[in-house]
Amino acid sequence: MTTLDLTTDAVSLTEQLVNIESVSLDEQAIADAVEHALRGLTHLDVVRRGNNLVARTHLGRAERVVIAGHLDTVPVNGNLPARREGAILHGLGTCDMKGGDAVILRIAATVPEPNRDVTFILYDAEEIAAEHNGLRKLAETDPELLAADFAILMEPSNAGVEAGCQGTLRVEVRTTGERAHSARAWRGSNAIHKAGAVLRRLEDYVPRTPVIDGLEYHEGLNAVFVRGGVAGNVIPDECVVEVNYRFAPDYSEADAEAFVRDFFEGYDVTLTDSAPGALPGLDVPAARAFVDLVGGDVHPKFGWTDVARFSALGIPAVNFGPGDPMFAHKQEEHVPVEHIERCEALLTRWLTP
Repeated sequence: MTTLDLTTDAVSLTEQLVNIESVSLDEQAIADAVEHALRGLTHLDVVRRGNNLVARTHLGRAERVVIAGHLDTVPVNGNLPARREGAILHGLGTCDMKGGDAVILRIAATVPEPNRDVTFILYDAEEIAAEHNGLRKLAETDPELLAADFAILMEPSNAGVEAGCQGTLRVEVRTTGERAHSARAWRGSNAIHKAGAVLRRLEDYVPRTPVIDGLEYHEGLNAVFVRGGVAGNVIPDECVVEVNYRFAPDYSEADAEAFVRDFFEGYDVTLTDSAPGALPGLDVPAARAFVDLVGGDVHPKFGWTDVARFSALGIPAVNFGPGDPMFAHKQEEHVPVEHIERCEALLTRWLTP
């Protein structure tokens, strides 16, 4: 079994984690290494569920916070092992999100008596379908392990605070026609041609930009797939435009679905996927204290992250982690060393009595 050295600096620990390959659904090795490292910290109560690790302090503090990160990565793309070039650490997972995981493990090891009780969570299968997501499974089977007043998800955020997140849903907008031989097209009705009106409606869409807790969210409604056609000599009788709606967290999933159905009034609309957003929750004392310490501008999260799972449990959450999310999942994935060091220093200061 690979062992992790929690006495080393967070950048070197990131490199150790990156070099344990952990593509989604193949997290056994990294979970074993993390469990072994955490069980060596006697001030923590460690629980393992599958390849999900939860380590908690029990100091009777007035507040409890969660600091969480996922252990899995997208598939390898010629970007292992890790390599450091000056102020940059390159490699799969450096940004998304083993730099954040290293910070979690360093805080767990070096702040044994924090001023708040802390729950550290490292979980599997975030990068794939929600049915596999380890945080979702923990929330369903052991919600008491996630209980907290505030949560920090160490997703890459350029070492700044990104609050809340957008919700997301997908629908299929279907047009229908009648098949005919393309040589006698007037004997049928072309469903693909009818989809042009759907696309023009999307072209004319004006996104909402609501301001929530002082943060301006920017919605998006976009066609992401178009499916249709039978054969090269057949007029198609069906066309499906798949649409993704990224909605601000002041909308519930039901609000978002109602908006999309109203927007496509007159068409057959089928909901295929939906996930709620998360409100910023910056009025919570622990969140205010954290934001005040981190400093700088707080930004809204454009995209969906697991902060929404905490929000669904009534736990305000923010994204705060090393790395530029624009490099997540790219072959040239990397993280600035300064981001890792900054995140560790700020979290240490926030949690030190």
